[in-house]
Amino acid sequence: MNNRIQQKLQEKQKLLSIYFTAGFPKLDDTVTIIEGLEEAGVDMIEIGLPFSDPLADGPTIQESSTQALVNGMNTEQLFDQLEHIRKSISIPLIIMGYFNPVLQYGVEAFCKKCSEIGIDGLILPDLPLDVYQDEYQSIFKKYNLLNMFLITPQTSDKRIKEIDAASDGFIYMVSSASTTGAKVGFGEKQEAYFNRIASMNLKNPQIVGFGISNEKTFNQATKKAKGAIIGSAFIKMIKKDGINGISKFVNNIRGAQ
Repeated sequence: MNNRIQQKLQEKQKLLSIYFTAGFPKLDDTVTIIEGLEEAGVDMIEIGLPFSDPLADGPTIQESSTQALVNGMNTEQLFDQLEHIRKSISIPLIIMGYFNPVLQYGVEAFCKKCSEIGIDGLILPDLPLDVYQDEYQSIFKKYNLLNMFLITPQTSDKRIKEIDAASDGFIYMVSSASTTGAKVGFGEKQEAYFNRIASMNLKNPQIVGFGISNEKTFNQATKKAKGAIIGSAFIKMIKKDGINGISKFVNNIRGAQ
């Protein structure tokens, strides 16, 4: 059975994926935001499961996580909110978070629940590749869930090839060696990194994340890669303009093509 992410990656256009924190700004905003994003023409959505110690996240996402936790967001709550999500949503949905809440819930129970409600994949930045392969890969496969790994400019070619071999969806290409957050543009270092990865001819397409906030950075990031992920800039917009600002935000990124 082909996964929705795999189907989406076969489409011709450059993909726009949006990350937001579940339960932010208000606890019950999760489904409304997802529906607004699909309506605005986004290709994939990463639903952030907030965690109390988010190491890779910049201040904007950390702040949204803290607020979501204060609002009462947790794994059970998220699954309850997403119970009927596939009645209204057809695009790929990915849960992104840290491994600890998944472990606490029980890895198989978590994957089973994801499968039941129609989640297509997970991004767990702190789950090591070897641990995943040794202990959890068979569980993910059983429930038709893709696991997306991150690479950075510091990741060796050998490691990138290992990640590529173990992946069946896309590779999350972190644009720079910093935490998440919007940047003005990408410099020569990043361009060289984008070119290096493109020249490796990996079997999995790459989606670039960290530092994408507008049409310019989206176009730069997707010159060689299949798509890009926007998180911090979207969360800032939601905080400022609310859910009504979603379609304008997405149109601005796409240059209203």
